[in-house]
Amino acid sequence: QVQLVESGGGLVQPGGSLRLSCAASGSIFSINSMAWYRQAPGKPRDLVAAATTDSLTNYADSVKGRFTISRDNAKNTVTLQMNSLKPEDTAVYYCNADVQSTKWRPSRGYWGQGTQVTVSS
Repeated sequence: QVQLVESGGGLVQPGGSLRLSCAASGSIFSINSMAWYRQAPGKPRDLVAAATTDSLTNYADSVKGRFTISRDNAKNTVTLQMNSLKPEDTAVYYCNADVQSTKWRPSRGYWGQGTQVTVSS
C-alpha cells in the first residue's frame, strides 16, 4: 500500500507564493518519477511539472520560470515552489508518483488527494 499526501495549499494574492509538498509513504521500493498536476473546475487534469530524477525536470509552458519542482529521494517527497502566482493558477493540485512497491513487482502510478490553491485579491 502506497499513500501520497499533499500539503501547502491555500489562498494567496496575485504575485504571491506558495510551496506545495507531497510525501509518499507505505510500501516503497523505489520511485521512478514524481509530478504535480492541477485541475480547475470544468477543466481536464493537466501536468504542471514532473521530475524523473532530482535534476531531470519538465514544466508546462504556463508555469515555466515561475514554478520549480524538487525531489528529495531520501525522504520520498516532492515539492512545488510556486512564485508569481496568477489567478489562472487557481486549481486543485495533485501529486502523482510512479512507484515500485517491491522489487518483485512493476511500478504503477499513485495519486494524492489534492490540495486547493486559490489565487485571488
